[in-house]
Amino acid sequence: MLNGKNLIACEPADSADGRFSAGGALADFEEAGVAQVERAVAAAESASHEYRRFSADARGAFLDSIADKLDGLTDLLDAAHIETALPRERLAAERARTTGQLRMFANQVREGSWVNARIDRARPDRKPLPKPDIRRMLIPIGPVAVFAASNFPLAFSVAGGDTASALAAGCPVVVKAHPAHPATSELAAGAIIDAIKATGMPFGIFSLIHSTRNEIARTLVQRSQIKAVAFTGSLRAGRALFDAAASRLDPIPVYAEMGSVNPVFLLPGALAERAEAIAEGLKNSVTLGVGQFCTNPGLTIGIGDEGFERFARQTRQLISDAPPGRMLYPALFRSYEAGVDRLSAIEGMCTIRSTASTGAESHARPSMFETDAEMLIRHRELGEEVFGPSTVVIRCGSREEMETIARRLDGQLTATIHGTPSDLAEYASLVSILEDKAGRLIVNGFPTGVEVCASMQHGGPYPATTDSRTTSVGTAAIHRFARPVAYQDFPQSLLPVELQDANPRKIWRMVDGQMSKEGVS
Repeated sequence: MLNGKNLIACEPADSADGRFSAGGALADFEEAGVAQVERAVAAAESASHEYRRFSADARGAFLDSIADKLDGLTDLLDAAHIETALPRERLAAERARTTGQLRMFANQVREGSWVNARIDRARPDRKPLPKPDIRRMLIPIGPVAVFAASNFPLAFSVAGGDTASALAAGCPVVVKAHPAHPATSELAAGAIIDAIKATGMPFGIFSLIHSTRNEIARTLVQRSQIKAVAFTGSLRAGRALFDAAASRLDPIPVYAEMGSVNPVFLLPGALAERAEAIAEGLKNSVTLGVGQFCTNPGLTIGIGDEGFERFARQTRQLISDAPPGRMLYPALFRSYEAGVDRLSAIEGMCTIRSTASTGAESHARPSMFETDAEMLIRHRELGEEVFGPSTVVIRCGSREEMETIARRLDGQLTATIHGTPSDLAEYASLVSILEDKAGRLIVNGFPTGVEVCASMQHGGPYPATTDSRTTSVGTAAIHRFARPVAYQDFPQSLLPVELQDANPRKIWRMVDGQMSKEGVS
């Protein structure tokens, strides 16, 4: 049963600030007002110190419990399908990813080495001055505001990776649900609340806010109790949150994942060997999920030789034959169509669109745009994200022109190179350029599909993200919500357990410059 209310410290809260509904209209939902935001952040602050004192095992059990509760929600996938039109098979896989993330962070918390404990023991006989005992580790940063994404109603939403990593770090979370799937959000929130109650966690560590209003998002970010923000979405919205956080009397970090065109570079040897196969792979990547992935390959670049022409011909045919698909919600479809119209209007642009009739509301036709390197250099908008099933194909006249384009690119989540071993050796300088442009480099693959693992980097230079040093996917995501504290000359009884001499948790620590799991004396 859906109640359509904001959930403040795990309890339904009445609001008189209006109502809204989303795709499928499973229920009407109450708009949060400033009062609900104030209550949520106050509860988070109140619970913050209590929550961080729970043991790692208790916090791990809590995260596992959320995963178990999500797995047991029989109507979660139905609600998500109705609200987003995403296929049930995709949603089932996304739920598995969501629960897998939670269990991954649970294991990381239990193992414990993520706190990056460092110990430099005292040397009282050092000359000319004694050396003090200094010990350092990461502690929770405090309450975190999480903004759910539209295109992943589970994995980047209420119980997604941002929430999981913040809770794992020991931080309370206030989630701003995405208004495109509020019923899915309420159901996922119910799983978190059930897990809080089952494991005895403080109620204030989780609240869910519903709102369609930008001012409520700004209000949440600017509340002094919030110490960090996580966001996945558009450049415009992410930058607005970043600016709001920077304008506070006490500016806070905003970890925003935003726009990326994820360029694909096609080298001559690879095109000579497998132009048609590369075209097929590109089409599949561009149209996967109706192009609604932040890693969609929106820019494809190669040198205009015979292999490239074979690739371009095949890609045109594949895009022309590709079926349309329904986008997540009407506003997203309108934005995609506006982007297609904007690129098509550029003089000299060749536009290829799927010839299949849409025949239904919000169904997007895949698109391909062809032009040359000079056009890309003159029109920077060709390198801006059009969120949906499209790519811009750029024909270069030389290797130097291809590298010029690479240098002019904005920051990206990913950059891909298709090449033979000899190509990759010859174009080593291109790899070096792309290292400065993207967070993840791919060889002979495609960027859609982000593996959830310890080594994943899902972030890149601006405007891909606001902080290229961080990731929103994988175990390293936990570090966004922690800060270092050094303890100088503390007695053992006052030290966190991770820094005590005996190392009772047997975590990896750096002791006097050497990694060790042993205790010290």
